[in-house]
Formats: sequence, structure tokens, C-alpha cells
Amino acid sequence: MSLTRNVDLLRRLPKLDGLRLAEFGRSADASSPLQEVTGFGDNPGNLRLFAFVPPQLQNPRALVVVLHGCGQTAASYDLGAGWSTLAEHYGFALLMPEQQRVNNSNTCFNWFNPEDTARDSGEACSIREMIAHMTETHRIDPRRIFITGLSAGGGMTSVMLATYPEVFAAGAVIAGLPYGIATNLREALDGMFHSPERPARELGDLVRRASDHRGPWPRISVWHGSADRTVNPGNANEIVKQWLDLHDLPEAPMAETDIDGYPRQAWWNKDGETLVESYAITDMAHGTPLGLADNDQRYGVEGAFLIEAGISSSYHIAKFFGLTGWIPDAAKKAEPTPARSSAPHLARSIRAAVAEEPAEPKREDARGFDLGQIITRALTAAGLMK
Repeated sequence: MSLTRNVDLLRRLPKLDGLRLAEFGRSADASSPLQEVTGFGDNPGNLRLFAFVPPQLQNPRALVVVLHGCGQTAASYDLGAGWSTLAEHYGFALLMPEQQRVNNSNTCFNWFNPEDTARDSGEACSIREMIAHMTETHRIDPRRIFITGLSAGGGMTSVMLATYPEVFAAGAVIAGLPYGIATNLREALDGMFHSPERPARELGDLVRRASDHRGPWPRISVWHGSADRTVNPGNANEIVKQWLDLHDLPEAPMAETDIDGYPRQAWWNKDGETLVESYAITDMAHGTPLGLADNDQRYGVEGAFLIEAGISSSYHIAKFFGLTGWIPDAAKKAEPTPARSSAPHLARSIRAAVAEEPAEPKREDARGFDLGQIITRALTAAGLMK
């Protein structure tokens, strides 16, 4: 079988019976607080716009753009990751673009297609138009626009940070890939499975060539499970290298700490502002890590590629964006002051107990589907992998 036919087989795999990823979380759409917005501007990428704007907004107003992963909808990822709950609690506007099956049979954002990853073109342009519409409609402070995404949404987050760096104050990539490493499906699969190492300067140049912008660059937070078999965890290192080069920071981390039991590395500027941070979620598979936040609140619900890990990535990302220091007056009145206790909260107690037992790798959610494993088997059978 020729390479062309092998690649065509991979393109058609998700369309076969039993392999339709986009059914995950459809039930979330009916009860979602997200509202669809039409007529937002040019839409060359043919995406849908969903948004949530709580009654009370921070001053100055902020906007978070959230990009779902493959097989998910805006509503299902919002339910799983808890972003609208965070938006309501902390008073920021939420924009969630949604891919359509006509563009990608798995509803993945096309983070590797040249026509979708260039400035003022395709899906990247559509998302930029959505941001402009939300910014004007809701009087968002242009200095307080942020973006995050999972998997293919993480890859598209890298695209947006590279092609429109002047738009974003910061971004966060979960189980995603660096900008510019793939321009076709074969290169995308190679990046997903193998994550070839590249020199930091080469990675930085890929971003520098994406626009005329020359700084300052957005801050970035990188998250990845160490047991991810769908997107090689080495991609997290490559994303970090890419942005360290842009920020002219050294390769060695300036701080290494544990947050909720997981290692975090950080780099900052001369003013002490964290510019790059990286979380390695030990033994976690492909997905967004969920858990209790620092305020003992839970954001999100377990599901396909939404994994209980004892750490709330959505909360920590919002905190990295600088959005968790403000609570609407209505929420302050409604929430009783929690009783103080000298005992650690339940989640930390459980983690401490589990730490005493031999650890087993966390697995993909039983309701989920390991796309990486299926593609790996297909490539092996086709003779493209050993």
C-alpha cells in the first residue's frame, strides 16, 4: 500500500463506525450557559462562536478564549474543564470557538494546515475576528485577552499566540504542540508521536516569521501528562524551548517547585514576573487535569480526555492569567466565610495516603477513546512505524 493511500486511510479512520469522536459530551450542549453568536465578522475558517458573559465583570474587563480538543464541542469542554463556572465566579468574559465536522471529521482544529495557521487566513483569522467582536461588544480591555486549549486546541493556541502575539497577554497550552512544526498530516503525526527535538533558535524563528511583531511576547503556561500516548510529552519541552528563546531566557529553570504534588518549573523577567511556566502531570494520560482549586472549589467534571488528577488546571491557568484575585460583589454576599481548620482538606489527605501506596499510571477515561493508539496501530500495520 502506498504512502498516499496510507495517509488517506488515516484521514478516513474517524469516519468509520464506532470511531466517531465528536459524539463525546453532546448531552452537555443542552444545559450549557454558552450562547452562540452569529454575524461576528469574516469567517474564512467556517467556525462557530459560543460565548458566556456573566452579569458582573472585572474592571478592567478581561476575555479568555478556550479551544476544545478533538471529539469535543465548546459546551462539552466547558462542562468538563469548568471555564464558565470560573468566568462567573471571577467575573471575566468567555469565548469558546467551535470546530465543525465539515472542516475536520474529528472536530479537531486544523493546527497543521498552512491555510488555517497563517495570520489573516483560515481558522486563525476566524478566531481573531471573534476576539475583535467580543472586545468591541463587551468593552474588553485589549491588554487583558488570554487564550488556552487542549490537544488540537492546544496546537491552535500555539498558532494564535504565534500569528497574533500582540493580541494576547498570555496563553496556556494543554497536551498540545509547538507552532510551525507541521505543515501536513504526516508531519503532524510525527510531531504527535515522536516530538523530534529542534534547536531553540529554530523553534523561536518559526514564531518570529509568523508576523511582523518583535515583542514584547505573551507569557505562557504549558501543561502535559507524562503518560500521554496521544501527544508525546516531549512536545511540552519543545513549546517551552520555543518561548524561552522568544523571551531570551536561559534553558535552566529559575525555580522548581511542587504544586498539588506535581513538579512545576518557572522562568521570570528582571521584574519578577513569570513569563514561562511548565507543569508535568506525573503518570497522567492525554487530557485536561482536574481537581480541587486552592480555594477548595471544584471546576469541571470528569469525561473523555478530562482526567481527575488532584490539580485544577483551569483554576491555575486563570490564576496565571491574573484573573483569580477578584470576586463579584454578589458572590461575596452569597458565599459564607469558610470555617478554618488545622486539618488539610480531603483532596490533599487522599493524595498523601495514595503516595504511600505503589502508584499505577492513570488511564484514559473509560468512556474515552485512545486515538493515538489506533493511529499507531494503523501506521505500524502500514509499515510507516516499527
